[in-house]
Amino acid sequence: MTKLSVNINKFATLRNSRGGNNPDVVKAAIDAQLFGADGVTVHPRPDERHIRYQDVYDIKKIITTEFNIEGNCEEKKFVDLVLSAQPTQVTLVPDALNQITSNHGWDTVRFKDYLVDIISVFKKAGIRVSIFVDPVIDMVEGAAETGTDRIELYTEAYATHYHENREKAIAPYIAAAKKAKELGLGLNAGHDLDLHNLNYFASNIPNLDEVSIGHALICDALYLGYENSVQLYKRQLQTS
Repeated sequence: MTKLSVNINKFATLRNSRGGNNPDVVKAAIDAQLFGADGVTVHPRPDERHIRYQDVYDIKKIITTEFNIEGNCEEKKFVDLVLSAQPTQVTLVPDALNQITSNHGWDTVRFKDYLVDIISVFKKAGIRVSIFVDPVIDMVEGAAETGTDRIELYTEAYATHYHENREKAIAPYIAAAKKAKELGLGLNAGHDLDLHNLNYFASNIPNLDEVSIGHALICDALYLGYENSVQLYKRQLQTS
């Protein structure tokens, strides 16, 4: 069954907007696991505008499921953080400095040599590596040559066009997933997946190991409750 990793960045955004420690980000991680999540994801950025580097160390102390740290591996501070925290998985995202949110995958052909080198750093430390990739066959094939364990398909395009023509929207993702399987790559997915489009995605994407969901799940939690939202998202995956 596809695993659900809950991205708790939005708890940190809310906390930082007011100062203090409300909501408690560590408790958000503890509760995500308690409520049934298979993992917890954080995405620290250099300006620490949501998840702070100290949050990563604090969460590491209480994690009982999988811990996934996303971020820009071109930042030495991020690399050092991951090597020190020793998460289950690191997801490498080609974010620009001060970027609001991730908006594209790696060009695995152009940056092959760099990715080979940085991925080997994490793998030597015993950390599973996933890299953010657009649903393009050339990019999936390029990823396979970097030594990464998994790819994470960037799903914004699917989510944007889901209500217009879901069969057309998902087609490149199915092709990318099949190619990943053929090349021996594990498969994750994330970005703008929600209660409306998740089940169709998970039901049609073969060999989907994990989805990482934060923004939509936390928005739903405002109305539906945190525990209920985690369970609702899990249900979308269980019925796939």
